[in-house]
Amino acid sequence: MPHLLFRGVPAEQLQAVTPALADKLAAICECGTDNFTMACLHTTSVFDSQGQADEASFAFIEVGWFERGQQVRNSFAQAVTESVRRLGISEIEIVFHAYREDSYYINGEPVLG
Repeated sequence: MPHLLFRGVPAEQLQAVTPALADKLAAICECGTDNFTMACLHTTSVFDSQGQADEASFAFIEVGWFERGQQVRNSFAQAVTESVRRLGISEIEIVFHAYREDSYYINGEPVLG
């Protein structure tokens, strides 16, 4: 159920690499590709280091998931980075947010219970 949220990556370009990325991530996480959601947010940078508005941005990817350990996290981040680099984007940052299983609900029902 990893959820990937992409910022600073054009959606049209991202769609070209997500099928192969989903396959890689599924192998890394040992789950099906249907466990993943990937969304792309349009963002406009309104402040750069010189205090100016700037349309350019770097890729920032947030991953929400149940923790799978450092080795899986490293492999996951590497696979995402390689896929986004293929789009010609050189600066890529990824952050992981670990969900707590006792705080995760589907259709109003706790997953654990």
